[in-house]
Amino acid sequence: MKDFIFTVLNGLSDLGYFGIALGLMIEVIPSEFVLGYGGYLISLGKINFAGAVVAGTIGGTIAQVFLYWLGSYGGRPFLEKYGKFLLINKHHIDVAENWFKKYGPGVIFTARFIPVVRHAISIPAGIAKMSLKKFTLYTVAAIIPWTIFFLYLGMALGKNWMEIKEKAHPYILPSIIVALVIGIIYFVIKEYKKKK
Repeated sequence: MKDFIFTVLNGLSDLGYFGIALGLMIEVIPSEFVLGYGGYLISLGKINFAGAVVAGTIGGTIAQVFLYWLGSYGGRPFLEKYGKFLLINKHHIDVAENWFKKYGPGVIFTARFIPVVRHAISIPAGIAKMSLKKFTLYTVAAIIPWTIFFLYLGMALGKNWMEIKEKAHPYILPSIIVALVIGIIYFVIKEYKKKK
């Protein structure tokens, strides 16, 4: 698996910023590795941090908008049949759909930091015909800190960027907690406005 990841990313590295965006758009490799490798390229001076953040945000957002459209136009039956090609199975869709029904559109931001539902949450948003503008806004708001974090970690690791998942692990739980706190604040404000 590591050889496959390295081969694909090595090929994308020749494309610079576009390679980062493309790597995130096609989602053949987890975003942590794509961004970690991007951070490594920054450490080598091949690209700069700001450009990599922009490329990562654009690529990550396009990937999620694509899943949103699949949910919107293909529906659940289509995704249950062909989701495996996008590394999304029925369980992912079930969990994401339950989250979306329970917590509403605001979960689009919170779920981006939580394993299992992170990618699949775009699908029920599409099925529910959530406003694309609002969906994109919440998605970008979550993808920017995610992109910055993994690019920075990739820079710090340098040639050891392949260890990014292990190095990121201690930070995942705190990021989930922060995301949940933000989500709770959002839901409390929403309920308060409803009651008023």
